[in-house]
Parts: sequence; structure tokens; C-alpha cells
Amino acid sequence: MKITAIRTLVVHARMRNWVLVKVETDQPGLYGWGEATLEWKTKGVVGAVQDLSVLLIGQDPRRVEHCWQIMHHQYFWRGGITNYSAMSGIDQALWDIKGKEVGKPVCELLGGPVRDSMRLYDHLGGGSLEGMYRTGEPESFAELAKESVARGFTAFKCMPVPIAEYIESPAVLKKAARAVELMRLAVGDSVDIMLDLHARTTSAAAIQFGRLLVDYNLYWFEEPCWPEHIDALVEVSRALPFPIATGERLVGRWEFRELLEKRAVAIIQPDVSHCGGISEARRIGAMAETYSIPMACHNPQGPVSTASSLHVAFATPNYLIQEVVRADVPWRDEIVIGGFNVNQGSVSTPTAPGLGIDINETVALKHPWEPEVMMPAFHKDGSVADW
Repeated sequence: MKITAIRTLVVHARMRNWVLVKVETDQPGLYGWGEATLEWKTKGVVGAVQDLSVLLIGQDPRRVEHCWQIMHHQYFWRGGITNYSAMSGIDQALWDIKGKEVGKPVCELLGGPVRDSMRLYDHLGGGSLEGMYRTGEPESFAELAKESVARGFTAFKCMPVPIAEYIESPAVLKKAARAVELMRLAVGDSVDIMLDLHARTTSAAAIQFGRLLVDYNLYWFEEPCWPEHIDALVEVSRALPFPIATGERLVGRWEFRELLEKRAVAIIQPDVSHCGGISEARRIGAMAETYSIPMACHNPQGPVSTASSLHVAFATPNYLIQEVVRADVPWRDEIVIGGFNVNQGSVSTPTAPGLGIDINETVALKHPWEPEVMMPAFHKDGSVADW
């Protein structure tokens, strides 16, 4: 069997363009899908997939690890999140082909399921919530939290922390804390709340926010500062009593090594569409397991990324919980054939061959590339801030 073509299908999903990757073979009807979505970097990822395809045309797609090594080693310039995202999409598609060819779900090929179901957490940042993020009214978060729980979720993530200053004012700190307080009152103590800081904060500001949130028993405190600032993450972890999580902006196992060695966080969050695909996510998870650190893959992307993440989840012993998006675009479920029902709090073990999904290309083509919604961020004095 040989790879005959690697193509990208870009689908505009409002907040981001999904970069779907299709690997075709010389076997009639046998192809695989992956996802390399990287918002605001769409054209770069599409170009990187094209560059990598030159290396893989004619290769046997069933030799997944061999193909991964070719993509990683055979260009002088390697690494970076754009290149790794392209590798990730191709790697997912290769696993999809391998599973379809032998008639087994990918998680079976990764050693078999280690659990019977996977808990999901809702991403409250989907859909038309940009305005809420800008106004940050605490009551809005409580309403979204109640809606999520009514749908069957027992955990959700939100982002009530605004564009942050280096050191925050009492008014901003108290408003964010009020949002968390209202969410906790709305859903009770049996529901887990994750807070995403989006790396907007310095370690000092993250600690300021965190100290006001101690009473609300957060499930985790995500990306309190940029992940390459390992010692800053250590500072935050030591200063606060709840778990710190990070990893969505890190790629390859090498970028996770110091994070684990210093025990800078309690949970790692590689993204299967950025970190190097299913193959590399598995290796990162195994590394984390040696430190007794759980993994919960980041996943605000499209349905192929969700399927790939869940196959990793079912085959990884130290997997904690899976992020899903359900309300970013109203036609989300129309574009995928098969897959997982993520409009609930958990999913069962996959049984369909490969990733268990296909793409309805007719529907996909109705939503061609458009520029993503831009989110410019500035401090009060007009200087540039992290979004």
C-alpha cells in the first residue's frame, strides 16, 4: 500500500478555520482523516502540510512511526507549532487508515482501552461568547454553567479573567472572583470548575487571582503564565492550593520534559492537533505517567481532533478528562459522519474502525476559508497584551 496524495480541506468555523487533512492511498476507498487546526496560522499550516507531503508520497501509510520519523527528521529545519500541527494532522490520518485497514478502532491499536467510558468537560468559550468575554459580567457565566449542567456535564471550563495587567487592581480581581462564586453557587459542589487564564497573566497576577478563588475548590487553574516560563509556573504551583494545568502551546515530548522534571504543574494538556499527533501524545502521556502526573488533552477544535483525542484518552492509563466543544457553529454535527456524541457528560469506548469518523465533504465545502475573528488585546496604557 502506498500514499498517493495528502490534501487539506479548510472549513471556516467562525472562531477558527478547521484544517482537515486527508491522506489518500492506492487502495480504492481507503483514506484517512486528521486535523491540524491552528487558529490565525491557517495558511502556514496548509503550506506545511504541502511541504511534508513531498516526503510521504509513495510511503506505506501503515508504517505510522516510520512516517512520523520521516516528517520529524528529514528536513533540516524542524519543530515549531506550525510544522508540528501539520505533522499532527497527517499522523492522525495515518492511524485512521491503519485502523480501517485492519477493521479495528485506533485505541485498540494503541494497546486496547484502559477504561469503559471517558468523562468530558464542556468548553463554555464556544459559540457567540466574545461579547461576554469583553464585558465579563459575572451573571453570564452562571447562566452558561447551569445550561452546561442541564445537558449532563459534570465539569466545565470558562475564562472570566479579562486581558490582564502585570499587577491587577482590586476591582478586576473581585469581579473575576464574583463570576466564579456565582458559578459555584449555581451548580453546587458536585460539579467541577476549571478556570483558564489563557496565559494572559504574569505569575504575580495569577497568584493574585488564585488567592481570591481558594474557597471555590477549582478542579484546575489553566495556563496562569506562558508555558516556557517554567520557573514562573513553579512559583504559581507552590503558591496556590489547587492544581495547575498547562501544555496546549507546547509541542513534542522535549518541550514537556522540564515541565515534568520540575513538577511545575499537576496536569499536562498537550493538544493532539499540535503536539505531534496521536503518536506523540501517547509518548508525552507515558512520560507524564512516570511522574504520576495525569494528562487531559486540550481540544477546542473540530470533530476530527475530538475523535483523535478520545482514542488517545481511552488507551492512556493516566488520562484524566477530555475537553469538548459543542456550540461553536450550529452545523458542527452535520460535517462529520459517525464519531462521538459530545453533547453529554461522557462517552463510551469506541468500536468503529480507525478514528470512527468520516467527513461530509459536501457540507464542508459550504463553509470555505474566511479570516478568523481577530482578538486584538492591549493594556490600559495602549501597550500590547497577551490575548
